[in-house]
Order: sequence, then structure tokens, then C-alpha cells
Amino acid sequence: MDGPERDASPDSAPKDGTAKNGTAKNGTAKNGSLTDAATKGDAGKDETAEGDGPKDAATKGDLAGEKPVRRWFARGRAGKGAVAAAATAEGDAKDADGKSDGQVKTAEGSDRWDAFASAPEPVPSPLTRAVRAVGRFLVHEWTLAALGALALAVLMTWPTLRYPRYTLPQDYWDPSLQSWQMAWSGHILLADPARLWQSNTFFPELWSFAFSDTLLGYAPAGMLGSGPEDAVLRYNIMFVLAHALATLGAYALARQLGSGRIGAAVAGVAYTYAPWLLAQAGHLHVLSNGGIPLALAMLARGHGWSLRHGYRPERRHDGWVYAGWLVAAWQLSLGFGIGLPFAYFLAGAVLVAAVLFLVRRLRTGQALPFGRRLLVADVLGGVFFAGVGLLLAYPYFKVTELHPYAERTVGDISIFSPPATGFVTAPAESRIWGGLHEGARAALPWHPEMTLLPGFVLYALAAGGLFFSVWRLRHRLFLLAGVLVTMVLAMGTRFFDGTFTYLPLFEHAPGWNALRTPGRLMLWTTLLLALLAAGAVTALTDRVRDLAAQRIPSWPGPWLRLATLLPLLLVTVEGLNTTPHPVVPTQPAALRTAEGPLLVLPSNQSLDQHVMLWSTSGFPDVVNGGSGFTPRQLDDVRRVSQSFPDQTSVDYLRTLGVRTVVLLRGQVPGTPWEITIDAPVESLGISRQDVGDAVVYRL
Repeated sequence: MDGPERDASPDSAPKDGTAKNGTAKNGTAKNGSLTDAATKGDAGKDETAEGDGPKDAATKGDLAGEKPVRRWFARGRAGKGAVAAAATAEGDAKDADGKSDGQVKTAEGSDRWDAFASAPEPVPSPLTRAVRAVGRFLVHEWTLAALGALALAVLMTWPTLRYPRYTLPQDYWDPSLQSWQMAWSGHILLADPARLWQSNTFFPELWSFAFSDTLLGYAPAGMLGSGPEDAVLRYNIMFVLAHALATLGAYALARQLGSGRIGAAVAGVAYTYAPWLLAQAGHLHVLSNGGIPLALAMLARGHGWSLRHGYRPERRHDGWVYAGWLVAAWQLSLGFGIGLPFAYFLAGAVLVAAVLFLVRRLRTGQALPFGRRLLVADVLGGVFFAGVGLLLAYPYFKVTELHPYAERTVGDISIFSPPATGFVTAPAESRIWGGLHEGARAALPWHPEMTLLPGFVLYALAAGGLFFSVWRLRHRLFLLAGVLVTMVLAMGTRFFDGTFTYLPLFEHAPGWNALRTPGRLMLWTTLLLALLAAGAVTALTDRVRDLAAQRIPSWPGPWLRLATLLPLLLVTVEGLNTTPHPVVPTQPAALRTAEGPLLVLPSNQSLDQHVMLWSTSGFPDVVNGGSGFTPRQLDDVRRVSQSFPDQTSVDYLRTLGVRTVVLLRGQVPGTPWEITIDAPVESLGISRQDVGDAVVYRL
């Protein structure tokens, strides 16, 4: 023993005893150890537990005669030089304010030693915490990626949003049709969802909404606004957002597969702004492809799989799997032209994954961990996706049943099948290559669907990615094989007549015979090329980082940093466009109040798409309509109405249920109505009224 315990006589020690090293067994708290106070300098601690007042201390200590022991210990420690500890234990009288010595000592000790302690962390207010959370959100990678994709979409599609209520990109035919599609789906789902597929156009045809791809997934946007101007505004906003989503989706897929940020950005821009897509600026259902890479990224994330790191079971998450299947179903609802090949790809991917798991189990005797929750997510998600596909396909089956001549033939496919030269030919809308490739386009039978250049920069980066990449060699070879296969399929019947490539799919794959433009499969070629390019650019940025680590100071020079951004700059520049934005024809005043069912003359494929857009004011039933095929009844109406107004045409239209005919004066020059537009009609039992620049006949 040392200190007071060495000199103490047995008689002077308390019977209830003290613990070794001078700590009272009963009555003093942990922080009351005098040895600790002397050796550690914890003079600011009271002998009693924190918060105990004088009464509590006396009650706890006096039961065992604690006060005499404490004074004795203090004197012993003072003899050894522990003056501070003795002074702490000696004071038993109250100070001027009536407080105990222990409490006075505690306050003084705290003031003396707290000056050397670090300041306590301030507790942030709720407002401060909210501001910090918003700041973290704004600088998060995915927030920056989304905002960057949106800003780039506005710039790369400009001047789409310059006059968004009055102009449409590319032309005003198909965009007018698609503006009506979004407006109709939003309107009817609010008013009468049971009538969704029985649209107000092509009266009195059934299932008329299924005469072409529907963009049904944009129905929530169609619920906002009314009338032609709002329909055009809605189309332009979705046109820009479709580009932003495609960029973000491809970026997410590349990142999930293991690409770096710059490599993923190259993949996103190359996939969205490939020159060949500029020829599709009038086809929103083709440009609305961002759900494809986004769904694949989510599914890969949920299954813990990446191209660079392989299968990592610890990263599985069934929530991402559900989200991936939902996005895939939404993508399918935008149209089968793009969605059907995507559905077949997903089915093939599921089959290949199942086979690989089975092969590993047979070869090693152990299956990779998968988990019941993930299996349930895949089963439920796959069933939901298939169910959505079947529900959407049913109206199209009804259309082919009612109009068997609407089915595509091999001859139709041959017309739109591009030659191999199309893969290096840019459309006229390309700012960089459009003028240079004018002669090459002239040699193509139908150049809007045959100019399939994904970008020379993308070709170069993908070729470099075959030799210098973060992807493994076998993965690069798989991506190359995918590029070649999709190119062959995109050629349709041009590759050895498609006997062993496209025609088997056309004849045996359900729904494939509805795809009349094989060249749009170039979308998959572009995505695979973009992933190859992302691997190359990521390898470049990794190499730059390694070189930077070897420099003193550890920072690359400006030229080295610029080199990592050059591929992104080049693919962006190659995607610049000269897309025209014509003004949409103004809705005739007569169509704002005309009662249906009505027929607008003249009627033809181009003008009828404008009529569909104009009908968004109240959605009256109209005989007019434009789509991928023309019903025979509409052909008959157009033929018979050439002599309108006469008794034959009036009787025929009455038989169909038509009650109003609107004849547009601005469209009659060079037509039979140029002579008859002002002819009297009293003898026909109909009325005639001039409304603005149109003549309204009421049958």
C-alpha cells in the first residue's frame, strides 16, 4: 500500500471500510476517487454523484462514518504534497451563500480547468439542419446529373422552348398527331376511362386509339391544360424532358456497370444526341427511350451486379428491382415500336441469368446467393411487366382482327430496310455532317429512316474501348458482338434478304411483324457503342489520376485535365442540330364550336393530323384521322365526299352519323370544292353558314 494507507493504524480505519486506493465502498460515486483526483488532476469533480446536493452527500456518507475518513485521507495526501485534494476534502462549513464546500469547490474547479477544454459542439437549429440537408442534396452526384441532363436538353433542342405554344420540332404532321394522343389520353382517363381506346377520331371506327403508338405513359401530362395551344406546349415540354431522361438513364446505366463520371457522361450524351436520332425529331415515341437504360440500371443495381465488379450479393436490394420493373412497364406504355424489342431483351436477359446461375450450381455444387426477397421481386415485377404488355397489346390485336390489311408485309419491311452505307450517313438535321452527306443521302431510297450514323466520335471511342478499357476482355467482346448483331437486325431484309436474321423474328416472334422500320433498332447499337466508349474514357481518366498521384505536387496539369473532357466535348458537338421548328397551323374558328360527329374537308393524311390536334377543344367525334394505316371506311368517305355537297354524299354521311361538315376555304384551291364551295344547298335539306375562313354545313 502507499499514501495514507501505509501509515494508518487499523483502529483508525472505518469498519465499513474503504475500497482499495482510498475509494469509499459505500457512499462515494465513481468520480469521487481521491486517488484519481490527485493523479489525474480531476479537481473539478465532486466526491458525490453528479447532481447530488449536500443533503444527499451527507446521507450517503455518514452511514459509514465517511466524513472522518475523507478528512484523514485528505491530511495524508496533503503530507505527500496533494494539497489540492486535501483542500477539497477539508472544507465542511458552508460558504456565505449557505452552500456546501463540495459545491463551492466544484464550481471553482470547473472554472479553472474548463478553460483548457475544447469548446462544446454547438447544437444546430432546425433551420440550420434543413439548410445543410438541402445543400447536401444539391451537390449530390445524382442531383447534379439530373440538372445537367435537363440543362443540356434545353440547349441541345433549342429553339424548342422559344415559342413552345406555337411551334413544333421537325414538322407539324406527326407531332400534331402525338400532341393529340397525349391530350386525348389525359382527357379521357379523367372523364371516362372505359372509352380510352375508342377515341374521338376516325369516327365511327372502334379501337381507333390503337391505330398507332399511343404515348400512353404521358397521360398524366395530358391531364393538364386543354385545347390545341396547351397540347403543343405539352408536346414541346415532353420533347425536352425525353432527351433529359435519356441522358440521365444512360448515365445511370454506365455508372452502375462501373464507369467513372466522365465516362458515364460521354455514354449519356452519345446515346441521346447521336446524329441519326436527329432524323427522328418528329417521332416522340422514338425519342422517348430513356426508360430503357434507366430500367436496366435499376435492375442491375437491385441485383448487385455490375460489368466491372461482377455479382456482389451484399449490394442486393429488392426495392431497386421493383423500381426497375415499374420503369420498364412505363417504357412499354409509350409504344411498342421501341418497347417491344426492349421486352424481348428483358426476357432474354432473365433467361441467360437463370442459365448462368444453374450452370454455376452444377459446376461448383454451390449456387450464388440470391435470396427469397429478390426472387419474389423478380417474379412480381416480371408478372406486372408482362401483364401491362398484354393489356396494351389487346387493343392492337382487335385492330388487326377488324382490319387485317393493317398488318405489315415483308414488302413493307423491305421499303424501310437501310443499306450498310446508312451507318455512316448523317441526316440533313446534323449541323456538323448534314451538308457534307447530302450526296450520300440522295442515294438512299428513304433517307429519313436510313441515315443511321451514331457519330464518328462514338465509333472512334468505341473502337478504342476494344483495346483500352476498364471492362474485361470478354465483356468487350460481348459488347462488340451485340453491336454487330443489332446492326445486322437494323438492316432488315438488306442483309442477305434477312433470311437468317430479321425474317425469323418477323415470322415467329409475337408482335414483331408490326414493326415496319428495322432501322430504329439502331437505338440498341448506339447504347452498346456508348458503353464501349464509357469503358475507354473511364480507363483514360483512371490513368490521368494515376499520373497525377505520381506528380509533386499531386495535381495534373491543365492540358492533362482537359484531355479527360475532350471526348465529352466532341460527342456533344457532333450532336448539334439544325432541326426546323415550323409554326403550327392555327385552329379555324369554326372548329371551336362545331358539334360532332363532324367531317373536315379536304381530308388527307397530312391535314387530318392537324384536325386531330384542333379537336382537342372539347374532343368532338370527327371522321378525320391520321395513323400508320388508313381504314377503308375513311378511304370511302374521302372518295364520296369529293362531290360534296350533293345528294349522294349527304346521304352517305348521314348514314355514318355525321351531322356537321366543315369546309376550309384556305385548303380548297386546286380541289373539286373550289367550284362548289359557294353553291346553294337548300334543295339538299341542309344549312350552310360562313364562320371565319370556313363554311359550316349542318346535315
